Amino acid sequence: MARTSGGRSAGKKATASRKATPKKTEAKSTKTKARKTKASRAKAVSDPRAALEGRKAPAVTLPTDTGETFRLADQNGRWVVLYFYPKAMTPGCTLESRDFSALLPAFQKKDAVVVGISPDAPERLARFREKEGLRHVLASDPDHRVAERYGAWGEKKLYGKTYEGIIRSTFLIGPDLKVSRVWPKVKVKGHAEEVLAAIP
Repeated sequence: MARTSGGRSAGKKATASRKATPKKTEAKSTKTKARKTKASRAKAVSDPRAALEGRKAPAVTLPTDTGETFRLADQNGRWVVLYFYPKAMTPGCTLESRDFSALLPAFQKKDAVVVGISPDAPERLARFREKEGLRHVLASDPDHRVAERYGAWGEKKLYGKTYEGIIRSTFLIGPDLKVSRVWPKVKVKGHAEEVLAAIP
């Protein structure tokens, strides 16, 4: 009988141990998620583009495809969308620009100016506008000085090769000329709609 009692006691302990395992697993899972979230936040803060939120927007003075000059300082009191894209007349950049152009009336209703910025020469941007029927401002930043100020120029990788170029990103600048919101790594599909929704 003593053996039977001991066996039952051992069985109960084993059962209790098995029941406790899921709780330990859940605790580990929660800690892991917390670490990942913390790391993600730290990465966002260290990103030079995301770090601009809440600060005065860096100066922008660039030639456009129409022969005019776009100056951010002239837009005081209005919302401004600055989207940096790698190259005119390439698939992703074309889709992104088409989307912003299609929504231009909606942006204008919110008193917002949309400006696409790339290293392309004004002449190429003019062809881009004509080919795609774009209606918003297209600015040329050939020496990528403005892109660098916004952290939108840096190291990229493609097909195993590392090079420097435009990092597709968007900045929403408020009427006070401070950076209201940053999209540091843009996914083209649905992006223009998301930016529009961010403007009050």
